[in-house]
Amino acid sequence: MITPRTEDLRGLPGNDVVRTRGAEILDRVFRFQSLFGLVAVFAVAIVASPRRNGELIFLSPGNLGNIVRAVSEIGIIAIGMTFVILIGGIDLSVGAILGLAAVGTAALLVDNGLGIAETVIIVMLIGLAIGVLQGLAVARLGIQAFIVTLAGLQVARGLARIWSGGVGIPIAYGDGPEEAPPAFSVLSGSLNGILPVPAVIFAGFGVIAVLVLRYTAFARHVYAIGGNEKAARLAGVPVRRVKIIVYAICGLTAAVAGIVHAGQLNQGSPNDGLGYELDAIAAVVIGGTSLACGSGTVLGTMAAALLHWLQNH
Repeated sequence: MITPRTEDLRGLPGNDVVRTRGAEILDRVFRFQSLFGLVAVFAVAIVASPRRNGELIFLSPGNLGNIVRAVSEIGIIAIGMTFVILIGGIDLSVGAILGLAAVGTAALLVDNGLGIAETVIIVMLIGLAIGVLQGLAVARLGIQAFIVTLAGLQVARGLARIWSGGVGIPIAYGDGPEEAPPAFSVLSGSLNGILPVPAVIFAGFGVIAVLVLRYTAFARHVYAIGGNEKAARLAGVPVRRVKIIVYAICGLTAAVAGIVHAGQLNQGSPNDGLGYELDAIAAVVIGGTSLACGSGTVLGTMAAALLHWLQNH
């Protein structure tokens, strides 16, 4: 009886099925690696956590609330960054846009005496406009996203320094001149004293992004461009328009994170957001979004944002 060698079995249909199933399992593992990592880190933290009055400090509502509060700004930025990386792009300007948005929020509320609604709309429009301009440069002019967004970083940071005079603008609350409406302080508070408001905003943006990427034609266009831009263009996908929208989304989320940042710290400084772009990119990649092709999920990004923060703190 002759025993077949392993290499003689490779072409058999059954072995192809086994390899395919194995590849699918590995793909799922890597796709949800951030979730597995987050569970592992939480398990270790629970085991290592000290106790107070017989209760685990790590699992206390206050500690968990502080963790989610701390990660909310990076998480909001990372959601927008997920869209950019899905199409094979990158955005290095998000940290500077956050700084500009924080300065703009403080300046409009305190120096210009605007209301909360007007301030939020103006700041979000600023972030949206920067994102659109960068998207136009990438999509229409064909300039590399790395170069465009690196220039955008410098421009946004410079505008923040000019707007603030190079110093931080403190936010004081009250009804008098040069005081912000007290209602804006809600961003530093919690719902029912447990769930931080920034975490609610983070979760809200996450839900919207998940629904968009799962159930819209725009999502199919995003994944198609990331998978093969030339094939997507030949298939009739409006590649330029999608790219512009994606960078606009990223600019918008960075501006929202800046508003949240100003509300939490009660100030806006041109130095705010330094290095945030690297944390956001790390969260997206750790969350399973590929830098090489259009694959990834927002849920993975959100879990990775928490994991990345826990690993560094």
